[in-house]
Amino acid sequence: MFNIDLKSDKVRLFAAFTAVYLIWGSTYLAIRFGLECLPPFLMSGARYLIAGAVLYLYATRNGVKHPTAGQWFRASIIGVLLFVLGNGGVVIAAATIPSGLVSLMVAAMPIYVVLMQWLRPGGIVPGRFTVAGLMVGVIGMALLLGPGHGSSSAPIDYVGVLWVTLASLGWAAGSLYARSAKLPESQLQSAGMQTASGGAIMLLISLALGEHNGFQIAEVSTKSWLAFVYLIVFGSIVAFTAYLYMIKNAAPTRVSSYAYVNPVVAVFLGWALAGEAVTGQTIIASAVILCAVWLITRPKKIQFADGQNSTSKESRRIKVGDPSTVNC
Repeated sequence: MFNIDLKSDKVRLFAAFTAVYLIWGSTYLAIRFGLECLPPFLMSGARYLIAGAVLYLYATRNGVKHPTAGQWFRASIIGVLLFVLGNGGVVIAAATIPSGLVSLMVAAMPIYVVLMQWLRPGGIVPGRFTVAGLMVGVIGMALLLGPGHGSSSAPIDYVGVLWVTLASLGWAAGSLYARSAKLPESQLQSAGMQTASGGAIMLLISLALGEHNGFQIAEVSTKSWLAFVYLIVFGSIVAFTAYLYMIKNAAPTRVSSYAYVNPVVAVFLGWALAGEAVTGQTIIASAVILCAVWLITRPKKIQFADGQNSTSKESRRIKVGDPSTVNC
């Protein structure tokens, strides 16, 4: 019989990678199922407020000091960009376009990060691999969204595509701001603040939009309730905790591999559980987009005076809010 040490670092790391690969890849479909009965901003706002409160309280109860008002303000800005605009756009789009398509468009988010860094005043000029990644990414998006996608269902809703694009821009802007924002040292506390503040603002938007009018909680289906609970417990707490463990115990290049696995999981689950069409053109476009993401996010090397190569400090650094931490 096999003797598996559940406390082994290797076993824990394997479990963490498996959780992030499968759970974050499945959240796109869970969002779609939740939207069948739950209003978008009400569902997302409640999800993130609950999950953020759990993360924040857990960090605080484990000896982390309370944040300052300034830290709360900066965390709220990130919460608006990442969750209100970022996740809000994804949720709105998921109501009209396939979850697999949404996940593939979100996977291209590093493209927007590079463009923002490049086009801002005094911006960073991308290297040849990054430029190649941008060009390949444009080709991949053209294949994914262009005519002849071959779906047997209704044509692509380009309003939904626009919402995903706005969501990706929000994630990109929030990720870049989070690099320099002065936040609490505890990643768990910082993530809880960002998540909870974003969720609270989404609930205010839900109230302003009147999503509660006519909403009957008794009419919510079991499938939508299960999707909602799954998003809170697994998508926002379990998988994120596993992700933090990965950051501390695995190389950044290995950690970022989830960005290539999640869309594959999302497309497969959309096809298997929701009947979403997967065509040859979709598969080719997916491969092209993921290739572009790899070119952009590949680790950079720097040359020391003694001739030795090493991964640069910038490529080693991963923190909550960085482009490599995008999830649902």
